[in-house]
Amino acid sequence: MPLTRDIGNPIVTRGDVPAVRGDLVDVTSVFNPGACVWRGRELLLLRVQTRGRGTVLVPAERLADGSVRVEARVVEIEGLAETGVRVHHLYDPRLTVIGEAIYAVLAADLDDACRLVVARSEDWARWSLVSMDRAGDRRNGVLFPEKIAGRFARLERPNRVTRTGGPASGSVITLAVSDDLAAWEDAGEVMSGRARLWDELIGAGPPPVKTREGWLLIYHGVATHFASCNIYQAGVCLLDLEDPTKVVARAGLNVLEPREMWELVGQVPNVVFPSGMVVDGVDADGFAGADCAVRVYYGAADTVVGLAISTVGELIADCRAGAGA
Repeated sequence: MPLTRDIGNPIVTRGDVPAVRGDLVDVTSVFNPGACVWRGRELLLLRVQTRGRGTVLVPAERLADGSVRVEARVVEIEGLAETGVRVHHLYDPRLTVIGEAIYAVLAADLDDACRLVVARSEDWARWSLVSMDRAGDRRNGVLFPEKIAGRFARLERPNRVTRTGGPASGSVITLAVSDDLAAWEDAGEVMSGRARLWDELIGAGPPPVKTREGWLLIYHGVATHFASCNIYQAGVCLLDLEDPTKVVARAGLNVLEPREMWELVGQVPNVVFPSGMVVDGVDADGFAGADCAVRVYYGAADTVVGLAISTVGELIADCRAGAGA
């Protein structure tokens, strides 16, 4: 069963962003949020675009009544300026809770390429730099919520595909491992795009969720074979718990595609981009059961934030339906 859109969609629009400084007056868009549950709070980190096409990170919280309260402040990463590297845009945060801390993996556009940045917060107020990649060109970095074989693990998308008139993209999701969240080593390919289908280009979405059947991963896929424009969609797969480079099952069909007007029309038409996922009812061992509710936060048309719901069991069933990996 595909993801079901929340009746309150879109749940965050540009009018919800407080004008706490001059460039946040009448912003252009808000999209691609990271999401996590931390100390009982459902938190979002929003990508906000100004009318000058600047990128700003703004925190928010989903309240008990389902509404979203956008905070009147901007997130800055302490230590980023001291790297000596010019960062043009810092965007598309993926949030993972490890222990008592919240980690964000973000894309950083530099002069020559896109690097991955890891930042950490212990209070949701202050963020500090953990690491910035010094080489390579990659995006869509996603931390696993626990160590695998004693090491931190991160999904990545190397930018090896050049698109006419657009930034470099990628058709492969890879795994990297680290002892300290700073120095990362390649651990192999996880999966690649499928030519002439809905997911020709791919990238990891929200951080994976641990289930007894494997790591449940929602990812984005891009259909590029249409003459009009690219179409961004969401899919789902299961990765092996002990070796995430092994795909246990992969859905043949997407679980969410642009259909609503606010997904079809905007800054970038025909886009649903999953970037945050929250699961209710994870057990004491960290496993999410089949009946656990799932909320997926996504950017729509690079303009607003949408929310779609499902259950772990339904998504696992989707993984096993249709064509395999």
